[in-house]
Amino acid sequence: MSHVVVIQTEIRDRAAIEAACRRLRLKTPVNGTTRLFSTDVTGLIVELPDWRYPVVALLKTGELKYDNYEGRWGDEKELGKLLQAYAVELAKAEALRKGHLVHERALSNGDIRVTVELNGGAA
Repeated sequence: MSHVVVIQTEIRDRAAIEAACRRLRLKTPVNGTTRLFSTDVTGLIVELPDWRYPVVALLKTGELKYDNYEGRWGDEKELGKLLQAYAVELAKAEALRKGHLVHERALSNGDIRVTVELNGGAA
């Protein structure tokens, strides 16, 4: 039996965000304080390609703080790639932790299909 799942992503898992950054060939995120235009923000700092300011993950709340000036200082597609990679990495890690088999396949539209096999059958 197949199930379609929609995930609203909150960034709370450091290992998954680090795996997402490796997947996207980004620098390893670091804890720290950085300036987002006129505000200092402390959290896990992620540098996206061609973004003027980094994205900062507040792991306790799941929030992302960033300033891309409505797309002028950073392409939203790069943030979308990060969120997608994070969701895939977190889902895979959780399924593997529970002893399930995981398969993923990139689709032509840019989506990623993750299939989890439970007790020998696909779910």
